[in-house]
Amino acid sequence: MKRLHAGSVSLVMYAIIVIAAASALAAQQSQLAPTPPMGWNDWYQYECKVSDSIMRANADALESNGMKAAGYVYVNIDDCWQGKRDEKGFIHPNERFPDMKALGDYIHSKGLKFGIYSSPGPKTCGNYEGSYKHEEQDAETYAQWGVDFLKYDWCSAPKVYKPEEMQGAYRKMYDALRRTGRPMVYSLCQYGLEAVWRWGPKVGGNMWRTTDDIGGDYDRMSLFGFQHNGLDKFVGPGHWNDPDILQIGIGKLSNDEGRTQMALWCLLAAPLLAGNDLTKMTPETLEILTNPEVIAVDQDSLGAAAHRVWQEGPLEVWMKPLADGSKAVGLFNRTVSPLPITVRFATLGLGHSVQVRDLWARKDLALFRRNTLPQCPNTARRLSKLDSELRMMNSEL
Repeated sequence: MKRLHAGSVSLVMYAIIVIAAASALAAQQSQLAPTPPMGWNDWYQYECKVSDSIMRANADALESNGMKAAGYVYVNIDDCWQGKRDEKGFIHPNERFPDMKALGDYIHSKGLKFGIYSSPGPKTCGNYEGSYKHEEQDAETYAQWGVDFLKYDWCSAPKVYKPEEMQGAYRKMYDALRRTGRPMVYSLCQYGLEAVWRWGPKVGGNMWRTTDDIGGDYDRMSLFGFQHNGLDKFVGPGHWNDPDILQIGIGKLSNDEGRTQMALWCLLAAPLLAGNDLTKMTPETLEILTNPEVIAVDQDSLGAAAHRVWQEGPLEVWMKPLADGSKAVGLFNRTVSPLPITVRFATLGLGHSVQVRDLWARKDLALFRRNTLPQCPNTARRLSKLDSELRMMNSEL
């Protein structure tokens, strides 16, 4: 597939506040993960080179660089931490993690939360020990270590489970986690198999992977994000579609492409798990990851996700309802050359005038009294400048 460069993909996003709109849906405080979880995962940056010192260094950075204040709180170890089981069957970490309880305590001391990884199969994807036939023991161990988040990756499970047994395998670990009495966000990682969005909540999932591993480049990120049309009805407080980890700052996306992923993931109400080296981050990457008005779209208490409301070939418009009655709207030009997009207010259920707010720049723009939103840029320079732009608009009915 030919790569689409950042300057050739136009995204304009709007949040439209409709006066006299319906009241906001109250946040469900008693529910685990009432908004999409936010944090950091080591996999795409470190893979099996991850260690205790790497986790501590990134936890330090998360606390000090403004990401914790922006809402990123989970510090998640992915694969390759496991050592051997003892004679009683309890798992122990390998030599790169000398004391997992101490690591969890360190993360908690910073006001952050501690995440870990396993598989329902006998081996993880990295060929380390999985949880097959040790679900109760592993859940108990995680609770003792102070774990707050479990990513449970299908990996070798097809060697011991049939496809129709997938739900039972995931439910088995959920029941074990619940019996520990320690709340843990439960992240199902099975690549969208068996239409997981239909049954994820029934097996205790707080989030579930709707896609394969994202792999890093723009084309794959774009494919994974846009395939979510129609899946918005399966999300809500405590239950989220997960199109995989943010690739911003890892090195395969430009800043404009990173803004596109951030904006698209926020429209989708996706978990925001950064995947870059937090200890060596550019100011531009940090700005993309921590813009408070963009993050607010993702963390909106209504818990709704966007759906596509209009399409003309490669041109698309997506809309996400928000708790205060406003609407987040994304305009996408998915071609290799700039094209204008014009959207009528009626398509979005709006009145005849809107006040625009630029959420990336965090400033109000003009009042538009025409019955259309402003066009997407139709010059290459303007397109590049406005790529992934997110805006707020007040509508006067």
